[in-house]
Amino acid sequence: MIRKEEVYKIGIFNKPHGIHGELSFTFTDDIFDRADCDYFICLLDGIFVPFFIEEYRFRSDSTALVKLEGVDTAERARMFTNVDVYFPIEHVDEAEPGELSWNFFVGFRMEDSAHGDLGKVTDVDTSTVNTLFVVERPDGEELLVPAQEEFIKGIDQERKLIVVDLPEGLLNLDELEEE
Repeated sequence: MIRKEEVYKIGIFNKPHGIHGELSFTFTDDIFDRADCDYFICLLDGIFVPFFIEEYRFRSDSTALVKLEGVDTAERARMFTNVDVYFPIEHVDEAEPGELSWNFFVGFRMEDSAHGDLGKVTDVDTSTVNTLFVVERPDGEELLVPAQEEFIKGIDQERKLIVVDLPEGLLNLDELEEE
């Protein structure tokens, strides 16, 4: 059984394309084109299910048309409409940290060089111009930390740890601790 800790979200299947089972795929990370892995993992009814990729072709820098094995009709492809697509973490070991999407880091612990443990990255907010890590502190409070390479001092993929050096005043941790 595939667990959530073993995958990270790279996109979503939108709708069928044509009559032969192709799917329109909007992605945030093209790791599937750079890593040696021939399958996607889809979240269907709360279960992670692998599907082999028969072929794909890019339409833009964020969309592709994907043909999955065993999906040969538009009706079968419709079952994948708005389905989240994940990629297995075990296949991204050879990728450099700068090549990964921010979503890869969900589940990582975050430490600040001055303040220590900030908590665990639970989500990535891309709804604004500035991408933010949503970090759940050990006390349950939520922090929003800018996902900017200039603040990231190190990434340990093996230990699932991001070390940041945030500017003074960005985090009012003293106020959080008093509450």
